[in-house]
Amino acid sequence: MPITPTKKIWMDGKFVDWQDATVHVLSHTLHYGTGAFEGIRAYKTPNGVAIFRLKDHMERLLRSCKILKVDVPYSLTELCEAAKETVRVNELHEGCYLRPLVYLGYGEMGVNPIGSPVNTAIAAWPWGPYLGDDAVENGARMKISSWSRHHPNAMPTASKTVGGYVNASLAKVEAILAGYDEAIMLGPDGRVSEATGENIFIVRDGLLISPPPSEAGALRGITQSSIVKIAHDLGHEVSFEALRRDDLYLADEAFMTGTAVEVVPLSSVDDRLVGDGKPGPITRAITTTYHQAVRGERPQYEDWLTRV
Repeated sequence: MPITPTKKIWMDGKFVDWQDATVHVLSHTLHYGTGAFEGIRAYKTPNGVAIFRLKDHMERLLRSCKILKVDVPYSLTELCEAAKETVRVNELHEGCYLRPLVYLGYGEMGVNPIGSPVNTAIAAWPWGPYLGDDAVENGARMKISSWSRHHPNAMPTASKTVGGYVNASLAKVEAILAGYDEAIMLGPDGRVSEATGENIFIVRDGLLISPPPSEAGALRGITQSSIVKIAHDLGHEVSFEALRRDDLYLADEAFMTGTAVEVVPLSSVDDRLVGDGKPGPITRAITTTYHQAVRGERPQYEDWLTRV
């Protein structure tokens, strides 16, 4: 989906015009992939624009950098304030997507990242449904990828590592060229891990099941944890269990979650309908509640919102 330019990008403590927010071609991360990022959404609410689970996202960014042994020169508080200011400066009153990025800049070359300068940026722009309105309403067609998710001893799967997403990009391209909307990746053990940037849930006999992140190699999702809370509040039990690909084929309902995708039902997996191929009642109830929560229409979830 094309990016709509905004006015300013926050870079290392100051705002830079969008077109001037550039890096050197010899920046370390460009060559070797050591860096971390987050995806965050802000929404229009009755009380002004609010960023959804801002602190949780920035905490995960810092944890990712700790795993990579990258020392971020900003505190959690400073990063959160910079994100809020980025939304304000760009006058994104209708909501937006935010992309914080910590990367290694120009100064050293070679695989060893030690000594490279650590740079930090936050961009924000309007961004609609990641997979389009049709997928949100009717469900996404999914393909099990031939590309496996990283083994956690090959790539730190608990970190949103810049270079780690080559793995996801290969799976995404394969699925798109084959005529599908998105790919589902299996872990090194052949069990379901996650989609290219989303966590997976199935519904079976009223029970919600999602692969355990620490075992499946999936990223521990912030939207995923929000959905678990919402599901419990709606009276549904949630279990973290290993899933096989045939569990997806035989699910009553299935959906995926993530900041960009929000909540999207699965209509089919490998050309096998999930349920009757339409979003099920549990999926619809959870999706409705989530959309209300992020827009400030559910007071019990107010602590997830940071007013700009």
